[in-house]
Amino acid sequence: MRASITRSVSCTNTIGQNLIGMAKGFSHASVLLSNDIKAANPTTTNYNKYEVVAGFGSLAILEVDTNCLQQLDKFTADNTNDWLFGYISYDLKNEIEDLSSKNRDNLLFPTLQFFVPEIVITVAGNELTAHYYASNNTPAAIIAFLGELCKQPQPVPPLNFANSFTARVSRKQYIDNFSKIQNHIQQGDIYEINYCIEFFTNPKGFDPYNTQRQLLATSPTPYSAFFKDNSQYLLCASPERYIAKSNNTLISQPIKGTIARGATSELDAANQLTLSQSPKERAENIMIVDLVRNDLSRIASKGTVNVDELCGIYPFRQVHQMISTVSCKLQPNASFSSIVRATFPMGSMTGAPKVRAMQIIDEYEVSQRGLYSGTVGYISPNGDFDFNVVIRSLLYNEKKKYLSFSVGSAITAKANAAQEYDECLLKASAILKTLNTTISHAE
Repeated sequence: MRASITRSVSCTNTIGQNLIGMAKGFSHASVLLSNDIKAANPTTTNYNKYEVVAGFGSLAILEVDTNCLQQLDKFTADNTNDWLFGYISYDLKNEIEDLSSKNRDNLLFPTLQFFVPEIVITVAGNELTAHYYASNNTPAAIIAFLGELCKQPQPVPPLNFANSFTARVSRKQYIDNFSKIQNHIQQGDIYEINYCIEFFTNPKGFDPYNTQRQLLATSPTPYSAFFKDNSQYLLCASPERYIAKSNNTLISQPIKGTIARGATSELDAANQLTLSQSPKERAENIMIVDLVRNDLSRIASKGTVNVDELCGIYPFRQVHQMISTVSCKLQPNASFSSIVRATFPMGSMTGAPKVRAMQIIDEYEVSQRGLYSGTVGYISPNGDFDFNVVIRSLLYNEKKKYLSFSVGSAITAKANAAQEYDECLLKASAILKTLNTTISHAE
């Protein structure tokens, strides 16, 4: 049984910044932040139980590439009524469906990893709480730890990132593949697909901690995450929730539909209206909503799947996004792994129909996605959980000196290749701005 210590706080962003810095002292750490987005985007965050939830240290670890869900069942059973933090890579698809991945994995993250943290930190409203085992930590040590969290964080030093990123796929190749994918749509193989491209570099030096802090300042998002597994790092500024459970209610909030913020309030309002009225963007979003409804119906009590909001428009620092919310009441005794099996990978990152879309993705993409378009999150002691969609993210393998990010967009029958490529670059803008770097577009 964990003990807990609570104190009142006023600034959750300060705590988040400090938590990222404190991850240096642990082999395993996960810091999940909402970045005070609730005021601007109430629908995207009104299911959040915490503004901040973080885990440090590892009392038990599950790190697997095969029989992942079976082993996850055992791991969750062995650690019932405790906190679990972890991630699921996109390539779990190969276990859920009869699929494979032929493309090269440059990052070598495990397919699935979860850990039981030594210390858990939560912020709910103005309450900062540490959940810990008294046998491992004294109350005085925990109080000192909380005190460090409430200090004003040091300014982020200049990152001095000297590398540019190289595109795995040239613009010409992207457009060629785009045309081939649209042929699949015209032939009736699929209705929609999320096609992604990778950008990579081999940095001589890279500071994941201060880069994440700067990324959150550049692009604060409601499902941000910093995950550390020894020498492997996820730096995530995601606007999208994959799935969350509260009691017996399950919700998913797919994003499809993106437009840039305007330079003036008038232009910004015009862009927002353009996105909300776009037949193409609405069609993309509604197709994925239908897919999510179908996925949730597999583990929902009969007649409970509901679209709570369809095609809502929400502002973020760089873009406006079109977000829908789908919910259901769970069948009795639905396990976490059964929910994942029914709904993963998320439809917004695959397309529809899901299995055929994933087959075509593997045919035309050149990099194995790995953790990109997977999910990271937590499971609380009462069985509730919250997991994001890993997009707008940097992935770093320190041992290999390999740093990359991937971006993508939806392709439909009416999509335009040049516009979709530009949308990909728009989604990369926060990362490029954070690192003050550029992309090399091979032709």
